[in-house]
Amino acid sequence: MGSHNGAVIRPADARQLRAALGRLDRPWQPRSGDRFCIPDRDLDDMIFVVAEMTIEVEQAAGGPLVRFNGTTEWALDTIAAEDVLWLPWEHQLRELLGARFASLEAPSAPDASANPPSTQYAVTLTDGRRFVDRDPERAYLAAVLDLLDAALLDPALPDPALLDPA
Repeated sequence: MGSHNGAVIRPADARQLRAALGRLDRPWQPRSGDRFCIPDRDLDDMIFVVAEMTIEVEQAAGGPLVRFNGTTEWALDTIAAEDVLWLPWEHQLRELLGARFASLEAPSAPDASANPPSTQYAVTLTDGRRFVDRDPERAYLAAVLDLLDAALLDPALPDPALLDPA
């Protein structure tokens, strides 16, 4: 685990993703290597990673539980997976795009006029739409959310790769 440093999607963005996947009845299924945070418990800024030695997933009757094994410095034994926010990695967001992903582009040099200087990343889909952000994960997320919203409006649109985060 580590402090939130802006290199992952924000909890507010993760809430949008969870809501969109939930409306499609495709909740996050935790797996080894997944990042998450625990919102609304003064732990929003802590990033955790599912790992068999310290944080594992247990299937329970009410749904998956995230179990903390005695190596953490504070007392939290288990928490329902629905009470944590999945913070997908760049490759997981790219997988959600499936065959609709065309490219990720970054300019050759950062924007020197920005303070601090920043690079803008663009995720391009096969239909030509581009989603731009200073963080590649957030650019991917914008594309995923757009496609999920489209899938909610027209059930004929979803690509199975897009809707299966596992």
